[in-house]
Amino acid sequence: MKLLILGGTEFVGRAVVEAALGRGWEVTVFHRGRHAAPAGVLSLHGDRTAGPEGLAALADGSWDAVVDTWSAAPSAVRDAARLLAGRVGRYAYVSSRSVYTWPPAAGLAEDGPLVDGSPDDGDVPYAEAKRGGELAATAAFGADRTLLVRAGLILGPYENIGRLPWWLGRIARGGTVLAPGPSALPLQYVDARDLAEWTLDAVAAGLSGPYNLVSPPGHTTMGELLDACVRATGADVELRWAEPEALLAAGVAPWSELPVWLPPGEMYDAMHTADVSRAVEAGLRCRPVAETVADTWAWLETLGGVAPRRPDRPEVGLSPEREAEFLAKHAPDAMG
Repeated sequence: MKLLILGGTEFVGRAVVEAALGRGWEVTVFHRGRHAAPAGVLSLHGDRTAGPEGLAALADGSWDAVVDTWSAAPSAVRDAARLLAGRVGRYAYVSSRSVYTWPPAAGLAEDGPLVDGSPDDGDVPYAEAKRGGELAATAAFGADRTLLVRAGLILGPYENIGRLPWWLGRIARGGTVLAPGPSALPLQYVDARDLAEWTLDAVAAGLSGPYNLVSPPGHTTMGELLDACVRATGADVELRWAEPEALLAAGVAPWSELPVWLPPGEMYDAMHTADVSRAVEAGLRCRPVAETVADTWAWLETLGGVAPRRPDRPEVGLSPEREAEFLAKHAPDAMG
């Protein structure tokens, strides 16, 4: 297979590159040159935000498939897809479950209602951008040649959002760690490498249309995730579990201050209960959480423990001062 990846130097794109190279595929990576491309690829430079001239490096060549992870202006997907439609077999667009109208119901499948979007949009909010990207790819390639990978929470090596790296870094520091409960709260996410392997399998099999792509509900729990962090880092810590009600009453922000965690309710249902039966039937396999955590820690250690972070995403994690303040005031409310 000849594969073109738009991006390919960070997180999900890099995982796709490595998975494709591992299969012996011929891989071309189109990127801005801000980060080094993985060894073994043909590297083309350009800037999708610079108009048609920014795509000049893609003017020639043909590929069996293209994988696109773009998250900003849908017009950039539109322009690339139009340019490639006659020379590429299939278009796999890594979208998001954010394209469903809020709040998505618990157990929502791919036929749920969608936000409005346009392939001609410029800078728009994330959900509209991803939906516009879906429409742009489909308009150029047709529904039968377009695969829409609607990912949820993505974790694993190369993560540049900071969620799992924050937990690993916090636990590595040791001491008493505020753990958001309940510990048995089921989580739903996908390792970037499992997303990559499934996407390449789907492209090779000629699949099309939308697929929710996260692990089956209950793949792991908050307790199992944090226990895996303790084992991976080897840190001397005490996980102090706190009730969701106590955390919310204290103004601790789910998701942003305590990454991955959402208390039971509307946001939790939206993020951690997706129906992924279609992807599972199409071969989705998810590795154990312990493997995702251990491999992410091993990668972080090669970087001195500090993960790269996308400049367009806010910093995540609870400050040491806020954590200490909560533990001092709410220790009696902690779950044992």
